[in-house]
Amino acid sequence: MRKKIINTIWIATFICIFTFSIIQANKEKMANDINLNRISSVQTSSNQVSSNATLSNTKIGWGIKRAKNHVQPELGSKNIELMEKYNGIAMGNKDEKYVYLTFDEGYEAGYTEKILAVLKENNVEATFFITAHYLNTQPELVKKMIDDGHIVGNHTVNHKSMPDINNETIKTEVMDLHTAIYEKFGYEMKYIRPPKGEYSERTLAYTNSLGYTTVMWSLAYDDWDENKQGREEYGKSKILDNIHNGAVILLHGNSKDNANILDECIKEIKNMGYEFRSLNKFKK
Repeated sequence: MRKKIINTIWIATFICIFTFSIIQANKEKMANDINLNRISSVQTSSNQVSSNATLSNTKIGWGIKRAKNHVQPELGSKNIELMEKYNGIAMGNKDEKYVYLTFDEGYEAGYTEKILAVLKENNVEATFFITAHYLNTQPELVKKMIDDGHIVGNHTVNHKSMPDINNETIKTEVMDLHTAIYEKFGYEMKYIRPPKGEYSERTLAYTNSLGYTTVMWSLAYDDWDENKQGREEYGKSKILDNIHNGAVILLHGNSKDNANILDECIKEIKNMGYEFRSLNKFKK
């Protein structure tokens, strides 16, 4: 009987040791798998950083080549390549008569209230790209833009050419304004227009990593110079003669001419069969 008990104890001990060995082996395998995953993750992250570091920083100044008879303009092969690669917005679907109205607002010259009134009267939603100076000096107008259902976009804090500054400075220029408008109005921006229309592949990739969609344009004219106002017929012809399917229209809010011709231009564009759309409904 005693011998039987001893044998039972030995068998139980063996089973315990065997089971413990299996558990330990599984633990070690799991630990090794976790470590391998961590190493793989670090290597992937390192490769991404290395890849971003090698992106071209060649400065590109946005430009378009106009076409006649309301045909879409040429944006340039490099512009198209980079906009597609980084999901940017520059020109919409060529087969749909949709157009998208945007304004750049670096500072207030006294015309935005009229612009907002015209947009409201014509039931048009636009996008306003503002700087920190504009937000700090015209918070009531920014609030009205938001309250009226327009999009407010990021034109950076100080309007610096982004290829000229490093990623850390870009982050400050973009996210300080992002934070400021969120703290004031609970509004979160998601579209950015590069200051001066200057960008590089590096800056496109980096602003994308900050959660932003870059918005360029396919229709604009020399409306920003306050010394070149009083050319209303010129402004109307530049807009109306060059309107096209998918047009992303860039106008400047500091232009007195734009404020005066906007109502007529909107009505005529609608009469031509085009539909104004928000960037939130952009169709490629």
